[in-house]
This record gives sequence, structure tokens and C-alpha cells, in this order.
Amino acid sequence: MAIKLGVENKKQVAIAAVLGALVLFLVIRMLISNFGSPSPAPVTSATTAPPATVQTVSTPVRTATTTTAGHPAVKAPHLGANLDPSLHFEVMRQAESLEYAGRGRNIFSATSAQLVSIPKVTRPVRPVAVAYVAPPPAPPPTIDLKFFGYSAQKGTRKAFLLHGEDVFIAAEGEVVDHRYRVVKISPFSIDLEDLPYHNTQTLPLIAN
Repeated sequence: MAIKLGVENKKQVAIAAVLGALVLFLVIRMLISNFGSPSPAPVTSATTAPPATVQTVSTPVRTATTTTAGHPAVKAPHLGANLDPSLHFEVMRQAESLEYAGRGRNIFSATSAQLVSIPKVTRPVRPVAVAYVAPPPAPPPTIDLKFFGYSAQKGTRKAFLLHGEDVFIAAEGEVVDHRYRVVKISPFSIDLEDLPYHNTQTLPLIAN
């Protein structure tokens, strides 16, 4: 009975060994097929398409209608991709250093002839400002009264003054016609003050 069991164990061991060897072979083959052999290069067709050619289309220069002066106006071609947005400081400095020197031609007229020389200005462009001088004040009006006599009573003199058909009698210091004050009465003249103008005038004695 013991001998029979030993033979069966040997058969099982042999079968397991065969199965393990087979599994190991399959695993090794799988690894070699995946990592060992290089991937084949893709097969390309014998006929290859010709490279595409880029055609450049030049923008035609179009001329506008003729101007009134007879010179055609030319429209500049579209710059498009040729426009460079970067700043060129050397070109900018050269442009800043340029100075415009006119030649006497009217730049706003296409038919103007070039002048030989520009006439020089002989008088100032702007008029010379004249200092304002205020006019002198108007002289005060003449006192419209006539001194035609006086009277002296007890050392007091009273003058007789005529204004049109009105006769006024006033002593020194009194006001005549609400406007003239008698300053001084003399035998041949009288001094009157024009109160609104603060002006004193002397009127001579007139004959009757």
C-alpha cells in the first residue's frame, strides 16, 4: 500500500513540473515579443504626394481718379504682413534730428511756382499798442449871472445880480439861485463859487 502511494506522488510532481515549465515558457515568450524585438517601421506607399507650393499673390497698385490739378493720386499697396510693430530707436532719432527748411513754395497748392526769395517783413505783424491817454476833464461851466451893482449900508455890502429876468440881492456868504455862493463883493467885481463844481469865478461889474 505504501509503495502505491509513492508512485502516485511522483506522477503528480512530474505533471506539476511540466505545467510550470510550460507556463514559464509562455511568460518568457510574451516578454520577448513585447520588449525584446524592435517595432517594425511603418510601411509607406511608393508614390509620395508632391510638396504643396505656396503662391504669392501680389497686390496690384490701383490708381485713383485724377485730381483737379491734373496729377493722379496713387494708392499705396497693402502692407499686411510686412508691417513691423517693433520700435527702431535709431530711425526715430534720425527723424527727430531733421529740420524743415522751406523754399518759399506754397505746400498747399500743387501748381504754385517756387519763389526765388521770401520777402522780408518791413513792419511789425501786430500793431504797436498805443498808450491810452485819458482826456482832460471838461472845464466847469461859466456862471450865468451878471453883476450890475451893489449897496453898502452900515458897513455891509449887498450885490445885485441878474439872471435873465430874475434879480437877486445877496450879501457875502449867502447863496444865490440855490447854487452860487457870494464869496467877496468888490467895487468893480464880485467873486462867486459854483457849489456843484467847487469852482470860484470872478464876474466884472457891468454898466447899466
